[in-house]
Amino acid sequence: MKGLAQWGLSLSIVLYGVLHFYTYFHPHAFLLQLLSISGTGIVICGAILLSVKNLKMPLGLLLFGIFILIYSDIPLLEGILHGLRQMRNMIGLLILVPLISWVLREEPYMEAIVSYGNKLLNTSRRFYLGAISFTQVIAYFLLFGSIQMVYHFIDEILADKRGEAWENFKGTALLRGFALSTLWVVSIPSFVFVVEIMDASLYLSILQGFGMAVVGVGIALVFSHFEEKKFGVNLTAGVRSEFEEVLGANPQDRLVQRDFKEFIILFVSLFGTIFILQGFWDIELLVLIPLVVIAWIISYFLYKRRPHKLLQNLKTHIRKDVARESYQLCMMLGAGMMIYALNQTSFASIVVDGIYGLQTALPFLNILYFLPFIIIILGFFGLGPLTVMVLVGGILGSLQLPYPPEIIVLAVTSGSAISILLSPLIMPVITLSGANGLSGFKNGIVFNWKYALVLYVVVQIYVQLMVVW
Repeated sequence: MKGLAQWGLSLSIVLYGVLHFYTYFHPHAFLLQLLSISGTGIVICGAILLSVKNLKMPLGLLLFGIFILIYSDIPLLEGILHGLRQMRNMIGLLILVPLISWVLREEPYMEAIVSYGNKLLNTSRRFYLGAISFTQVIAYFLLFGSIQMVYHFIDEILADKRGEAWENFKGTALLRGFALSTLWVVSIPSFVFVVEIMDASLYLSILQGFGMAVVGVGIALVFSHFEEKKFGVNLTAGVRSEFEEVLGANPQDRLVQRDFKEFIILFVSLFGTIFILQGFWDIELLVLIPLVVIAWIISYFLYKRRPHKLLQNLKTHIRKDVARESYQLCMMLGAGMMIYALNQTSFASIVVDGIYGLQTALPFLNILYFLPFIIIILGFFGLGPLTVMVLVGGILGSLQLPYPPEIIVLAVTSGSAISILLSPLIMPVITLSGANGLSGFKNGIVFNWKYALVLYVVVQIYVQLMVVW
């Protein structure tokens, strides 16, 4: 039974992705209905493979949306079919963006970068700066998978360095780096979704988020200094001794140079192509990014003359890897059903009236103070940043808030960043705990609560100043 469900899930996901992109450019009533049916196939096959118990959150959202449709006297079948297509752009993005990792794993790009930067990383502060910055760059390719990959890479360099002080040093750099990436990295689904749903300027949103990420890195360096003093360990001496032993690669080596230059070209080409096309092609960002990604991946493997490797990766992905995406895709389908159902009611006007009532009672406060806390609180219930962003962003998109959309984007994504830093129930902290063996509570709350608090205050100072101006 499970073998059949696995086959059905792979078929449903591939069919959903293909139909989504085809019908975006060539709408067809029958194909749109087939798109919704393939969404149903994802939910059913996902429930068989993962069990209803493990899918209780996505199924709960789906059933809640159906209940609202029934309560609102909306034609049930029509409402379900529309609800299963509500998040089609997001699902298309989630199907294709993880494939970026195929390119990063083809050559030793990470080793080349570290070989070039080893003379600049010979103190604890410089190493910390390199780790937190490098994690944000790799997050562009691997999303939260960057935490595990960069951790193992750093762990190879600092192989003999163990203990809470060293795990704090490594873990906080990676978690803070990935959290800050959600403020500006265009391939992070939660970021691009809220930019799209708020109709914000991509350029301003990235520039603003990147600026805040730079500030966040500076704050992290200050915290790292005091954390090193607190543990009483000479991290600089340890870093230097390990670099001398591990890094034998010469930056002048021809292959190292080649890999380093290739990585820079890959990063700029992906980032730049999205930017350029977004300025000249009138297409939704959530559709543009996966199309650029797939063209970029194909171009890379053709340039490397490895089309056979591309086909091999594709076969492996369809047969095995897509099943790992089923929970996330079911979550998007369930969230889409609920958001579509809520949009058919007077829910948006009730929320707006509530916001205005709150501001009348407390004129010195506005909703931008509270938006991050909505994301953070839901994160402690096990909802990941993307799911929360879809739920909150889907509702915010239907409201007429009197603030620049880029400011709303920063307020919401700051909540996502803080949730990543603190919640032991979501994947970034779980992934880090699986790598370093510490509890999620220690990796999240114990190591990062002070940093998260300062980050919230700094972001709010900027946001409120922008609102006043």
